[in-house]
Amino acid sequence: MLRSRVTSSTFKSVGYDEEHQILEVEFQTREVYQYFKVPVEVYEVFMNADSLGAYFSENIRPVYDFKHIL
Repeated sequence: MLRSRVTSSTFKSVGYDEEHQILEVEFQTREVYQYFKVPVEVYEVFMNADSLGAYFSENIRPVYDFKHIL
């Protein structure tokens, strides 16, 4: 999945597959996780949040199933 670099102290890059509703995040530690069944609206709000890390911690990490990729 293609990821775009983001300006964040938590994340290095973020990608999204709208067809399969998969959000892929690369942390500054270079670990990569995929989160499943994430609606496009959640992805859009996440990408426009004042703090990607805070939004992720409150609205994505505790809600969606995930897989550790790297």
